[in-house]
Amino acid sequence: MRTILHSDCNNFYASVECAYSPELRGKPIAVCGDPAQRHGIVLAKSDAAKKCGVRTGEAIWTARQKCPDLLVIPPSGEKYLRFSHIMRQIYAQYSSRVEPFGLDESWLDVTDSDMDGLEIASQLRRKAKEELGITLSVGVSFNKVFAKLGSDMHKPDATTVISDRNYREKIWPLPAGDLLFIGRATASALYSNGLYTIGDIARSNPETLRLIFGKSGDTLYHFATGQDDAPVLPFHASDDVKSVGNSTTPAFDICDERDASRVLYMLCDSVAERMREQQVRCRTVTLWLRDTSLHSSTHQMKLPQPTDLSADLIRAAQRLLRESWQADHPLRSLGVQGCDLTPAAQEEQLTVLPDPLARRRARLEKTIDKLHSRFGADALYRGIALPRHQTTVAS
Repeated sequence: MRTILHSDCNNFYASVECAYSPELRGKPIAVCGDPAQRHGIVLAKSDAAKKCGVRTGEAIWTARQKCPDLLVIPPSGEKYLRFSHIMRQIYAQYSSRVEPFGLDESWLDVTDSDMDGLEIASQLRRKAKEELGITLSVGVSFNKVFAKLGSDMHKPDATTVISDRNYREKIWPLPAGDLLFIGRATASALYSNGLYTIGDIARSNPETLRLIFGKSGDTLYHFATGQDDAPVLPFHASDDVKSVGNSTTPAFDICDERDASRVLYMLCDSVAERMREQQVRCRTVTLWLRDTSLHSSTHQMKLPQPTDLSADLIRAAQRLLRESWQADHPLRSLGVQGCDLTPAAQEEQLTVLPDPLARRRARLEKTIDKLHSRFGADALYRGIALPRHQTTVAS
């Protein structure tokens, strides 16, 4: 039987800030974006802020209502990347199979280690304190899903073991929505069908789950019953580029299709330019939306052929937007991703009947790339990107 660990750095951003500035320890702090730029969302909070009721994802102004003494700190990506890199170096001392799950979480497969999982978890927690000044919560189990659930059970600075003997007692009473990769819509569907706990899913008829959720029903059943056999990917495999994307939170709520298109054009131009830099093309376009209630959703569509052209991305993104968004739900953020990547040179060899217009667009976009590289990103941009009051109409 495998031994899988899931390590979660507690209150990661806030903990890193406290490690750099020890005088912040014990105080209510929240790492947030710039309120003036509409990024005023709590990204992480300290335990002291958590005790006041501050939650990750809420607006700064509501957090300050709960905690008037809240210290707001802007995020520092370089610090977090540095700490994340050091933690992965520590993990690598115990296993060559380490799979990051964001900056602050990782799975480790320590099945072949001479030490048991509990001892390794203890050593990881000790080294995180001594070398970085942060704490970890670690789940130890026989699969990735249960290890992740274990690390979530006791925070901060704790180890939880989920074995093949106790998982029914520890896992099955948990809410069904706690299972890995279950979003708001799936959780709502589970609850509406009387499946309130993970145990309810495990005791269900697999065929019934398949009828309700399609192929995802099989995944739910396997996760709930401990049959997850997904491997822990080695770092080099999990770190491969699988998509190229960009997202933004503009300084205004997006309330109509024109404003949304302005943002989409800028995002698609950026994504396409980055794909050309990396010499890849995408077969799939993903649109990410987050409305003003902070509800997020993603929508995808396959392309007729791989592309690295902004024009192709914007057509797909606009179609997804029209099919998935209603203007009576203003948007706070938008994102575009090119997924299912393939080498650009390979696709050029496979193109038997090239589209002349596509070639002209490709030459145009590569020329724009060169102008941006030489004179900067502001040297040339689309007219639609101008604010409405700056645009003019020729008579």
